[in-house]
Amino acid sequence: MTSLDPTDARILLALDEDPQATVVALAERLGLARNTVHARLRRLNSPGSLGAHSRRVGPEVLGYPLTALVTLSISQQDRGRTTTLLSEIAEVIELLATTGDGDLLARVVARDTDDLHRVTESILAVPGIVRTSTAIVLRRVESLRLAPLLRRLAEQGRLAEQG
Repeated sequence: MTSLDPTDARILLALDEDPQATVVALAERLGLARNTVHARLRRLNSPGSLGAHSRRVGPEVLGYPLTALVTLSISQQDRGRTTTLLSEIAEVIELLATTGDGDLLARVVARDTDDLHRVTESILAVPGIVRTSTAIVLRRVESLRLAPLLRRLAEQGRLAEQG
């Protein structure tokens, strides 16, 4: 999928409020045709459009209350192999290529600081890792959120309809 439109945004916001809503309930609530909602949901649920359902689960409910951000400097000639091997470490839950002091930023989870040490040792054992720097997350101030952007897009659609 390339991008969402205001109708898609309205459907996703409605699903945030009631994830179990039926197509009929969504259509009634949003004032859309049932076939429109059904087609939109089919498109949104196509591969590559929406994230996996497992992304709704927080690591703390899996027994991993500690989060750390690990900046990694890597050997550029080993980049592909290094990122593949890092992705095989279950506690590395996100891996981003960055600019700045490091080449990659890994979001890592652990059971406690001793477990974080074990995870860090696993990361350091990956061929191509030159250096790491770890920062422990003390508190999640704001979780990843897209609802404000969806609301903005939905509102733009309402304004366009009125204008």
